[in-house]
Amino acid sequence: MMSSCCGPSAPLDQTQAVDDRYGAAALEQEACLCTPVAFNPQWLEVIPSEVVERDYGCGDPTRWVESGDTVLDLGSGSGKNAFICAQVVGAEGAVIGVDRNADMLALSRGAAPVVAERIGYSNVRFVEGAIETLDASGPDGAPLIADASVDLVLSNCVLNLVNPSARVRLLANIRRVLRPGGRVAISDIVCDRPVPLALQQDPELWSGCISGAWEEQAFLDDFATLGFEDVAYADRSEQPWKVVEGIEFRAVTLVGALPGGLATTASPAAAPSCC
Repeated sequence: MMSSCCGPSAPLDQTQAVDDRYGAAALEQEACLCTPVAFNPQWLEVIPSEVVERDYGCGDPTRWVESGDTVLDLGSGSGKNAFICAQVVGAEGAVIGVDRNADMLALSRGAAPVVAERIGYSNVRFVEGAIETLDASGPDGAPLIADASVDLVLSNCVLNLVNPSARVRLLANIRRVLRPGGRVAISDIVCDRPVPLALQQDPELWSGCISGAWEEQAFLDDFATLGFEDVAYADRSEQPWKVVEGIEFRAVTLVGALPGGLATTASPAAAPSCC
């Protein structure tokens, strides 16, 4: 089994394990989480360093954002991806980050006015909630995220943290919030074979983006079943990120689009050359 750099395992509570680990990672950078990713440095200049340092991802889904988009960032964490999107979509666009972790929300919300001042406009808001329950009613009775209100749903190494029992609701909500022609750009960890129960019951492996990984083909199939077209891995690491008990885990970015619009997933922004 993979050696630990983050302490001993505790009795399994997937939700609590994720909340505890990412809450701590919001306060102090943790090298164990996910994989280093290169981002275009021009987008990072206006983002506070503590936000950049405490971002944990496995890809760059922001490359599929377009000017004027309304973007939903699932599991927005420190806010780095959302703040990159804010610059790409421009003053006419909007970005909504959803996260359930109080420490991460405090970090992203604290940075929001700093970024807004530096770019000259405010178009980002961070909402507290679980990404699988975007249809949950708020105080006004409306769902957390309205139907058909988003052009692009992106996520960076977060879908694998959701309990498999909630995956159907998670996927249905992604489909529900998108407008006709809406797109997805999901960076995540996938595996080449089913993860056995023993690994699923390890809270460190779960919170470390391993035990909850989708099988590689099933991830594509699930989005195609939702009605997305041209579903494909735009990015896929050639070498595994981790190998645990013979199972290969690698980083991918899944893209696809709903029918009914002019959007395309074929031409992302050029990949950056540095971090």
